[in-house]
Amino acid sequence: MQNLYTETASLDQRAVAEFGLTEALMMEHAAMGMERIIRNRFPRDSMVLIVCGQGNNGADGRILARLLEGDYNVSTKHNIHLHYDVIVDALFGSGLNRPLDSLTQELLNCLNSADAFRIACDVPTGLYANGTLDPYAFKANVTVTMGTLKLGMFSDAAKEVIGEIIITDLGVSRVRYEIPSSWQLLDPSDLQLPHRHDFSSHKGSYGHLSLICGEKIGASVIAGSAGLRFGAGLVSLITCENIVIPHELMQSHSLPASTTAIALGMGLGTEFCDQELTQLLNNHHPLVLDADIFYHPMFSNLLNRSQIVLTPHPKEFTQILRICGIADIDVATLQKDRFAYTERFCTAYPNAVLVLKGANVIIGHSDHFFINPHGTVALAKGGSGDVLSGLIGALLAQGYTPLNAAIHASLAHTAGAQKFEKNNYALTPFDLIESITTL
Repeated sequence: MQNLYTETASLDQRAVAEFGLTEALMMEHAAMGMERIIRNRFPRDSMVLIVCGQGNNGADGRILARLLEGDYNVSTKHNIHLHYDVIVDALFGSGLNRPLDSLTQELLNCLNSADAFRIACDVPTGLYANGTLDPYAFKANVTVTMGTLKLGMFSDAAKEVIGEIIITDLGVSRVRYEIPSSWQLLDPSDLQLPHRHDFSSHKGSYGHLSLICGEKIGASVIAGSAGLRFGAGLVSLITCENIVIPHELMQSHSLPASTTAIALGMGLGTEFCDQELTQLLNNHHPLVLDADIFYHPMFSNLLNRSQIVLTPHPKEFTQILRICGIADIDVATLQKDRFAYTERFCTAYPNAVLVLKGANVIIGHSDHFFINPHGTVALAKGGSGDVLSGLIGALLAQGYTPLNAAIHASLAHTAGAQKFEKNNYALTPFDLIESITTL
């Protein structure tokens, strides 16, 4: 895991106070980080345009120009024809706190249209600290961020402009520069798969996941199949009537006594009356909730349980915020400030684990927050969320804490999508499940 920060000015000030650095020295190191990338990727005499603003970001750009001059054809004034090999955006960086004016937007539009490799200094101009994005934001192939990672770089919108992220130090190691943070970035290496090591175990040793199967049977079959393939010893679909399901899944009209976790909501509809649902949930088993249950009258009562994971997509999360009396907003408003609304919900309901789906998944619990940025566009397919619910349910059934179940299921979910070798438009839920079994 890596730390994420909403601002880094205080870290810079600490570096000056504790390690004897100066602002000039830190800017020199920032420029040297960009210099290394250009020298490693482009031959001498390449055409390099460095577009500089007035603040520290612009100063980084001007130092970069000095470091490259003589070996590269460097310009700090762009030509309208833009025949450059490399364009460096050193306009505003992470310090931008106001809307871009029309002249800057016109410039950025020109830079984005150029057939050149684009490097952003610190963060792309037009990407704000809270992750919102100006429509004309600089579209970087590589972002060289200074000192550490910024939270705003991992909003859904940022994924369109951030490119590859490379961290460069400012004259002190990253370990010394950073302090503890409540926000962290999940790395692929953080994934812990539910491998079995007890040779004397049996199916009952790995839990029993029960999924309450609603009107859309397919959603529960997908989730149940994912749960079984992710280590749950037993998986049952709880149904009102006998239905045809895969032979490896079990079926019951009541909650099995051996149940160790419950999944509810995917394709639920109105199959069960309130009394039936209340009876099925009259226990203390861990819950993973998704989809239709967020619109059900009994949802607010479920939030009081001690072990619960919610897996909404953005529209469903706006419904949750509305029911909880936190905010009455639309999806567009949520997407502009996903981090803040996540914090507000998790502060109000510290026992719940939130998995807010999106291009970059946010996982929140109390005052700890994690971002999984490893998803691909292949996951934008009906049934992908049902797979995730089944994965989380399987880990809950096997005794994982709700937070760990959410983290490791989410990482497996995205790793499975990344491993899919066919066209990214072709992924099906069962392709995803199969891919996860080979991690």
